[in-house]
Amino acid sequence: MTEQRDRSSEVSPTILVVDDESSILRLCKALLEGAGFAVLEAGDSSEALKICTQHEGPIDLLLTDLVLPPPGFQLAASSNQFPHVNGHELAVRATMIRSGLHIILMSGNPDKELNSHGIRRGTLPFLAKPFERDRLIALVKNVLAQPAPTLAVEQRGRAANDTDWFG
Repeated sequence: MTEQRDRSSEVSPTILVVDDESSILRLCKALLEGAGFAVLEAGDSSEALKICTQHEGPIDLLLTDLVLPPPGFQLAASSNQFPHVNGHELAVRATMIRSGLHIILMSGNPDKELNSHGIRRGTLPFLAKPFERDRLIALVKNVLAQPAPTLAVEQRGRAANDTDWFG
């Protein structure tokens, strides 16, 4: 009884899940909440950046699809605070807004997508779709137990904690 009470008094880590497929968002939300995590959802990078900026509580981890197509034609503007960008660029921008943010990238075609974005396999935690519940939960717990990466625009695909992660 005491152990259960102690756990409930702890604050659950908050995970921001970003994917343009609503079925993936629903699945991740159900699996992560079932494992005791608080979940925020975003259907695109623009919405995710707004959440990073405006959410008053902590955000401990960003779980984002690597391929986040823009919802339609848009003009590129450097003054746009919430642009539509791919998952890696979202991770870079989100860590500039939220220091200490952990990152997990996911994709249905990992090798092609990592290469096309210039990301070397093993530099950031990666989850290949489709995935099983246990794989997702284990990766999230593992990533949260590690120091958060330091991403910068100049690093482009190379995290400061260059640990071997398996996708």
